[in-house]
Amino acid sequence: MNPPNQVIRQPSCDDEYDPTLLSVDGALKRIAQAVTPISDVEVIALRQALDRILAADVRSPIEVPNHTNSAMDGYALRFADLAKTSLQVIGTAWAGKAFSGAVGSGESVRIMTGAVLPDGADTVVMQEHVERDDDVIRVASGQREGQHVRHAGEDLARGGTALRAGRRLLAADIGMVASLGVGELPVLRRPQVAFFSNGDELRSIGQPLALGEVYDSNRYTLHGMLTRAGVAFNDLGVVPDDREQIQSTFFRAASMADVVITSAGASVGDADYVKEVLDDIGEVDFWKIAMKPGRPLSFGRIGESLFFGLPGNPVSVMVTFYQFVLPALKRLSGEIAWKPLRLTARATDRLKKRPGRTEFQRGVLSQDESGALVVSTTGEQGSGILSSMSQANCFVILPLESAGAQPGDSVIVEPFAGLA
Repeated sequence: MNPPNQVIRQPSCDDEYDPTLLSVDGALKRIAQAVTPISDVEVIALRQALDRILAADVRSPIEVPNHTNSAMDGYALRFADLAKTSLQVIGTAWAGKAFSGAVGSGESVRIMTGAVLPDGADTVVMQEHVERDDDVIRVASGQREGQHVRHAGEDLARGGTALRAGRRLLAADIGMVASLGVGELPVLRRPQVAFFSNGDELRSIGQPLALGEVYDSNRYTLHGMLTRAGVAFNDLGVVPDDREQIQSTFFRAASMADVVITSAGASVGDADYVKEVLDDIGEVDFWKIAMKPGRPLSFGRIGESLFFGLPGNPVSVMVTFYQFVLPALKRLSGEIAWKPLRLTARATDRLKKRPGRTEFQRGVLSQDESGALVVSTTGEQGSGILSSMSQANCFVILPLESAGAQPGDSVIVEPFAGLA
């Protein structure tokens, strides 16, 4: 029995180890199992398809290239004729204007890059390997049969698969589809997100601040991250600590979105109603993670919509968004090949940590004089220090069992550039 005057210490976000908390990997698995990719398809113009998710395989209606052609400026000839001392030039093949005749024994045709290979020719010799005197050429030794020839269908056969469904379309993809003569593509609908912040202390930009009040930066951070993620979204503003207003905002958000995101209001304070409301109108899968920063992360459902309750601290919002919300949005959008880029780098500073949580520290990734990857810390790692994210270009990921790192140790880094 505890002494009558002893205060029992409850688990808190200051604890380094709590065996009841869900691991980062465990949370990611639960989220992945809860997400069903969008199947709604829309057909859009090719110019609008950048960064959209392809809904069906693209098959080539033509051969690419659609004719056998030269890969070099030079001379088209028969390889067997290279045993001869000299060859006669009988004409020129231009790109877009084919040579009308055929190459016979002892003959050659001047040919430009992309021009149709004349009948009878099987090899192209680049012009730098040729000496020409009027209409007679001599060819340097060391040529190979069939060199510098691009065959019809070599890149894509007619009916061949040019792009697979589930791919996020890049600029190169748009150009390739255009080369097939295809002007429209079927793509998946973008995920719809609704988000709001919760807290009596929060004010929007342009409002005066009273003592104890702060400007709501989290909605602006979320706006930027959601824009980079390529989803459609609605900013529902700041909702005060009022149970009825929180509930009505949740219903409104769930009616318009596939994913609902809140920041703040998901802990266990006396005025934090988010979890209480969710228990009434939705389902909460989990609401604490063995990680730092970002321990008070909640996940669940409101009707058919997924719900993410992000912490209130600005750094925690960004860490939990990138580690949990972004993978869910990628999966929801139907993108099948996305994974965050993770690399190994050498630490240049001591990275303090105690075992018990996975930590996402902020770092600056660069190359040393030998070209090897090195990472330095941005300094103080408090979850309210948003400048640590602004100065950083990567996360340094220290596993749950890690006791930190010393200068020279290898650590895992996740560049911010790979999270877009």
